[in-house]
Amino acid sequence: MILLDTHVLIWWVSGVQPLSTKARRALNQALRHGPARASAISAMEITAAVRRGRLSLGVPVSQWLAKLRELPDLLIEPVSMEIAELAGGFGEPVPGDPGDRIILATAQSLGCALVTADARLRQAGLVQTVW
Repeated sequence: MILLDTHVLIWWVSGVQPLSTKARRALNQALRHGPARASAISAMEITAAVRRGRLSLGVPVSQWLAKLRELPDLLIEPVSMEIAELAGGFGEPVPGDPGDRIILATAQSLGCALVTADARLRQAGLVQTVW
């Protein structure tokens, strides 16, 4: 089981940027056993990035997210009280960005690897990471 960081989710679904060899291999292996997972907080991060002009999806964000929800190879994990508590309790060196903290806490709560290109999350050492 793996959890996709928001940027990896976007890259995987849209194919706009290639995943690393290790990330693609981990994703393909995980998909043989069930869907990949992403945190619901990724929808907030994607919507905010589009609103700020930092991300263009080619279609309205609501349409893109609706298609995302229909993907059979993707399971969206809700942000539970347990995940919120874990995210709020992380100390250093976990980044202060709430989205990053929730994604990291989701991977920790699920006991799965996090696929991310974000060096700060990989260096936090709280979960296994793949890139």
